[in-house]
Amino acid sequence: MESFLAQLPQQLINGLTLGAVYALIALGYSMVYGVLQLLNFAHGDVYMVGAFIGYAIILALIPAQGPLIAPFLIIVVMLVAAMIGCGVLGIAIEQFAYRPLRNAPRIAPLISALGVSFFLQNAVQLTLTAQFRSYPTEKLLAPSLGIDLLGTRLSATRGLVIVVAVIMMVGLQYLIQRTRLGRAMRAVAIDREAAAMMGVDVDQVIVLTFFIGSALAGVAGVLTGVVFTRIWHTMGFTAGLKGFTAAVVGGIGSIPGAMLGGLLLGLLETFAVGFVSATYRDAIAFVVLVIVLLIRPLGLLGARIAKKV
Repeated sequence: MESFLAQLPQQLINGLTLGAVYALIALGYSMVYGVLQLLNFAHGDVYMVGAFIGYAIILALIPAQGPLIAPFLIIVVMLVAAMIGCGVLGIAIEQFAYRPLRNAPRIAPLISALGVSFFLQNAVQLTLTAQFRSYPTEKLLAPSLGIDLLGTRLSATRGLVIVVAVIMMVGLQYLIQRTRLGRAMRAVAIDREAAAMMGVDVDQVIVLTFFIGSALAGVAGVLTGVVFTRIWHTMGFTAGLKGFTAAVVGGIGSIPGAMLGGLLLGLLETFAVGFVSATYRDAIAFVVLVIVLLIRPLGLLGARIAKKV
């Protein structure tokens, strides 16, 4: 019992860090599903591309002789570049994999998205090889940086992940609830045809939805590289499954639900590794998914969507 209590604060910090990454990935799933009622199974690979964009910025701005600009600015450039790069990639996926199949049976765009996923994985493998890359996090944030919290140490890297993720989540919630674009997104999610008749540019809303969701995945990829250091071409597969699981647990299509599901999943995985065994971390995550769906099929914060007659 004493050992459990001694480890609990650090495991909470680790779980919130991992959960913040899952929440950012889950938000992309929920946004696309909320607007199109379809799942973008290439989303995990967009996250992977974001991690590699961040790594490319590091190579450009941290040569052998040392950083060209302040480390804090390098992190900002990494995040902005990943957001723009992954956002543009999300638009391309929408244009080529989803828009032509928008009125097709639902299985068609799902298969198309899986094809895009394999294409991105193999494109990165062929151009950059399957070698693991490592973020030089110590050159960005000194290991000694951090604060003492709850009797444990919150490192600067984990603090950065949590703070950036919270800012992104709050910003997205404000965008959805308080802006004209957010109202348009909600209108398209409720009834696409009615929104179009009211003057909403449905195609533009869908494109911006893909851009924003993919940009969040890019941020998650960079934050993963910063805190866990290693990146590789298939890292998006498992992360995508976990993000999808988080979105379903929280309530697919619900922005607060995606946040809650991501944080819960991160905490559960971390507790499984810390107090049970790392062998069962994935099994525990998906068992929780099954239990939640059995008890509450719509997810923790999911709302029933009225069917159009």
